[in-house]
Amino acid sequence: MAEVLLFHHALGLTAGIEEFAATLREAGHTVRTPDLFEGRTFGSIPEGMGYVQEIGFGEVIARGRRAAEGLPAGLVYAGFSLGVVPAQLLAQTRPGAAGALLCYSAVPMAEFGGEWPAGVPVQVHGMDADPVFVDEGDLEAARGIVAAAEDGELFLYPGDQHYFADRTLPSYRPEAAALLTERALAFLAKIG
Repeated sequence: MAEVLLFHHALGLTAGIEEFAATLREAGHTVRTPDLFEGRTFGSIPEGMGYVQEIGFGEVIARGRRAAEGLPAGLVYAGFSLGVVPAQLLAQTRPGAAGALLCYSAVPMAEFGGEWPAGVPVQVHGMDADPVFVDEGDLEAARGIVAAAEDGELFLYPGDQHYFADRTLPSYRPEAAALLTERALAFLAKIG
């Protein structure tokens, strides 16, 4: 089974992220959920991003790197929204990545070296009318990653919510969340 390092979104390590991790664990995968916010959680994206601005984006990335230190190669790096940043960085730059699961966001490959690593499969999930994913460049970045990867998939779901797979939030969309989970489990089963 796959070993996954799963990074949370800007609300912090919420019950919804823990529930997603538990679902992956129930399927037999090993999942680690580092807390990039050191115990803090937030009630809104602006509040969470305010904390990111306070500590610095570089610190969030450094915490993501530290979370991977001492772990074996062969990890799947997964992230939701803000968590995509360290997940994608590690998938692109840490030798031996087994895969990348990027939910709600994607970063231009040039930010982390310019190329997608050979042999690293990737899935990207987002809503087709999410103003963050579509209008802020994430969709374009996702298309570039998927085109560059030997095994890349981009899944677009109908709707305009950003955190659509977190059951604990008002933005939750059950049908899209179920499909994202099903596809993520199939992706991890192929890897593991």
